[in-house]
Amino acid sequence: MHNHILPGIDDGSKTVEESLLLLQGLKDLGISKCISTPHVMQEVHNNTPASIAAAHKQLKEGMDAAGMKFDIQYSAEYMIDDQLQTIISQDQVCLLPNQHMLIEMSYLAESKALFKTIKDIQEKGYQPILAHPERYNYYHQNFKIYKEIKDAGCLLQLNLLSISRYYGEHVKSAALMLIKSGMYDLVGTDMHHERHLNALRQVAVRYDSYALLKDNPIKNATIFENSQKLAI
Repeated sequence: MHNHILPGIDDGSKTVEESLLLLQGLKDLGISKCISTPHVMQEVHNNTPASIAAAHKQLKEGMDAAGMKFDIQYSAEYMIDDQLQTIISQDQVCLLPNQHMLIEMSYLAESKALFKTIKDIQEKGYQPILAHPERYNYYHQNFKIYKEIKDAGCLLQLNLLSISRYYGEHVKSAALMLIKSGMYDLVGTDMHHERHLNALRQVAVRYDSYALLKDNPIKNATIFENSQKLAI
């Protein structure tokens, strides 16, 4: 439910051929469905529901030409920036199934608008999901903030690579602390490129992710029921 496989639309896959390689990698890992979530980020990735749909159509055509069978849907990952409030108020969002909305913050500085954004999303009838909370280094010394985010009604999504040292030891430590506390609701690959795919293969070999997350209310298998959109 979080990856950057759509071609030529953000800092993920650049071409249809690369997208097909990444999809085949997911298939090899036993994944049969996914939801691509390209970035929407002011003045960096100015994606809209229309541009995302067009990239998805391009990929589907490439899949058909290659004879590849894979259930791929699309949504978006929204940066909390100066344009997001307008996007939400104007209903210009490209949602995950069942009215879910994936949001993220800068890795460099905390967004002071986080809790207002959560409220704005909820007032539209959507369910916010905060992507990879373990990667926000400015929260690593303030663990109670994660509980405050959850108490505000926002779901938390783990990047699977965070349980390794892919993003660094501090991110791994934060992820394991959140796992121990049973804080995660969803798991995503956040796959952008072949380096991520190779790292995911190593995680699959080295870690028993199901056992590690057994005390977390992981909802990937149920949260998108009745929408035929499911996976990581």
